[in-house]
This record gives sequence, structure tokens and C-alpha cells, in this order.
Amino acid sequence: MNNGKLKNFLKKIKLNESTISMILGALVVVVVGVLIFNYFKGVGKGKVTTPTPTPGEVKLIEEEGKMVPEGLPATYKVQKGDHLWKIAEKFYGSGYNWVDIVKENKIKNSNLLFVDQELTIPKTAVRKPEVKIAQNFGPAITGDSYIIVKGDSLWKIAVRAYGDGYQWVKIASENNLKSPNLIYSGNVLKLPR
Repeated sequence: MNNGKLKNFLKKIKLNESTISMILGALVVVVVGVLIFNYFKGVGKGKVTTPTPTPGEVKLIEEEGKMVPEGLPATYKVQKGDHLWKIAEKFYGSGYNWVDIVKENKIKNSNLLFVDQELTIPKTAVRKPEVKIAQNFGPAITGDSYIIVKGDSLWKIAVRAYGDGYQWVKIASENNLKSPNLIYSGNVLKLPR
């Protein structure tokens, strides 16, 4: 329609431009409202219903002399930023169980996960690193503090204190170490328990 025909049409239906603008504005508000409502109505749908615990929240039960996470087997949809170690920590409290997830899902390339890929999390015992502490790093550290000696590293201290060298991060964080590679004999470290 050209301008002349539009004005004639509006005169026939006896609506002025401000009334039509108000009607169109109300229509836009209704459409936007419906879109927003549908967006929030759909948020959270399509996600896995199995709760995913965080590493400190994994509840373990003893079965046949082994510690097994409660609530498994389960399914999990891969989220952006996930990797197998992180997923294993969520369900087992130990990243070492990533190998069980690989085996259960017959994953050929463990470095390649896709967002929304559905994984089966098997019911299996929690894996912990097998370290011969006394032979490799010295006697176990049982206290909540430790005096550094020559030749120590945070990794060695973590193995002796927790049985897991990867816990060096916990020690560095607790002691506010800006350079974890620089520790000095005679300094005292707090060991979180």
C-alpha cells in the first residue's frame, strides 16, 4: 500500500495514527512477553535429572569391602568445559575414576567429549593413587603443620600428608603461596585436614 491508500483506509476505519501506534505498541509488548515467558518456562528442561554432586559432597557406602559412591549407576550430559577427570571428581570424589567412565562408554579418544553427550557413570569402587609413601617420599605426615626440610617439594609433602600428590594445590592455597615452586627449609606449612 502506498501512503495515500493507507491514509484513506485509516479514515474509513476512523482511527488516527496515535491510536494505531498504541495498538501496535501493545501488540509488540504482548509478543515480547510471550517470548520471555516461553524462554523461562524452558530453562532447565532437557537436562539430566540425576543430581551431580561436587567433589566434597560425594557420599560413599561400603560394598564388598570397597567404597562405592551412592546413587550409581547414573547418566550425565556433558557440559561446556567438562573433561573426564572433572566428571569423575563429581561422581566419585576422585578424578582417577575417569578410566572407568571411558571403559563403560567405550570412548575411543578420551580427550574428545561433546556438549550434551550422554555418558553412563558406572557403579564401581573409588580409585585412589597407589603410592608407597615410606619407600618413595619418607614417613607419613599426620599433623596439621609441617616444617619444610631440604629436598622437599609441595608434591612430596602432599603425598606424605594425603597419599595424593595432586593435593599440593590445597597446601599452596592454605598457605597463600604465590610461587608454589619456591619453598624454603625451616618454613612451617599449614596442612588442611
